[in-house]
Amino acid sequence: MDSRRDCIAARSSRSLGVPMRRRSDIARVVAARFISRAGAEAAFFVGVWGKAAYHLHATPGQLAAVMFAMAVSNMVGSVVAGVLIDRHGPRNVLMLAEIVFVPATIAIAFAATLPALVGLVTISAFVTAFVMTASASFAPFLATETSELERINSRVEAAGSAAFVIGPAIAALIARYFDLGWVFAFDAATSLVGAALVVRVALVRQPKREAPTRGHALAETFEGMRVAYGSRPLRYYVLAGTVVWMSFGAFGALEPLFFRDVVHTGVESIGWINSLFGLALATGAWLLPKLPRPVVSARGLAVLVAACGLGASAYVGSGDLRLVALGAAGWGVIIGMLEPLLRTLMQRDTPHELQGRVTGTAQVHRHGGELLPLAVAPALAARFGVQATMIGGGLVATVVALLSLGEAAGIDRQLAALGPRDVHLQTLRTTDEPISPNP
Repeated sequence: MDSRRDCIAARSSRSLGVPMRRRSDIARVVAARFISRAGAEAAFFVGVWGKAAYHLHATPGQLAAVMFAMAVSNMVGSVVAGVLIDRHGPRNVLMLAEIVFVPATIAIAFAATLPALVGLVTISAFVTAFVMTASASFAPFLATETSELERINSRVEAAGSAAFVIGPAIAALIARYFDLGWVFAFDAATSLVGAALVVRVALVRQPKREAPTRGHALAETFEGMRVAYGSRPLRYYVLAGTVVWMSFGAFGALEPLFFRDVVHTGVESIGWINSLFGLALATGAWLLPKLPRPVVSARGLAVLVAACGLGASAYVGSGDLRLVALGAAGWGVIIGMLEPLLRTLMQRDTPHELQGRVTGTAQVHRHGGELLPLAVAPALAARFGVQATMIGGGLVATVVALLSLGEAAGIDRQLAALGPRDVHLQTLRTTDEPISPNP
């Protein structure tokens, strides 16, 4: 009798052990995502921006070169990382990338010239893309059903968003009480911790190593563009998003100089303000479902784009740090509502079988919109000043959005004629966060 009881207990222990182990694995992945991204955000907003603007006294053109190099390197790295993750799994890619990243980020602390900084951040951004892409790709390898996939993704995204708030704040403290170079040491330390956390993670689904097949990826990409540009609603959503992303792009080259030359404050202020901005993003995403349902429309999107432009202008409209903080909070709330709404509308009006391709088209516009202003922002800043250029960019976005209200109203009437549809509001994702090169 006792032996039978022991047998049953052993079987029960084994059956309960698997879920317990998997919960532990999920917790490790979530922690790795948070820790890795916190270090990356600290190193970018305070480390790289601070190094360029405050230590190397970068001009708008030089800072634009830094941002351009990071953005392009990150895009290329993300594509390569995706292929390797499919072949070898996110755990192996993440562990190797975290280890390689340590010397890459520490080297930035010793950059003595701007060309050296550009070269080093190019390498660092490439490796960062592997870290961020892998840490965000664990869910399909850990989930056994769709509902679990959604829960894991939700936790990973929440960890990434929390890191966007915490990372710059930690960097601000380091810059305030130690030396800027220690921000990169913190980034390196978080990488080692992130690698250690996932060493023992057991993947439920192993990566498939299929033989190469003759595909038509380019043709499918163009198909996504054709659908996005050929559909009146989708075309409007993509172009509205492009207007917003272009207004973000100028900030990448000018925002550190705004704090240095207009606000006349230390590099730690960039960290504090961006932490506040991240908190406001989350607040905006929380508020969106509580707004009246008519907001979920093309006109609602147009109004939020216009408000986003005004928010950007208000953010940089004063040299008083207190007003800058207030502007950052207001602008962050608006973007926190706008980005999930934009993605919701696009997904609602895109055929199911084309979701990925249309989303890819929107991402091309996003990256292009963020990069294009880097070519003109330095010249405009030299002609009109850093603050005036940033204010002007926000006002242009507002004017364009207001001029599009008639088209937005027409789209809403066209869609209303098709009858009511269920809408599932999307949540804020880490990829929605502007300016940061860390996906």
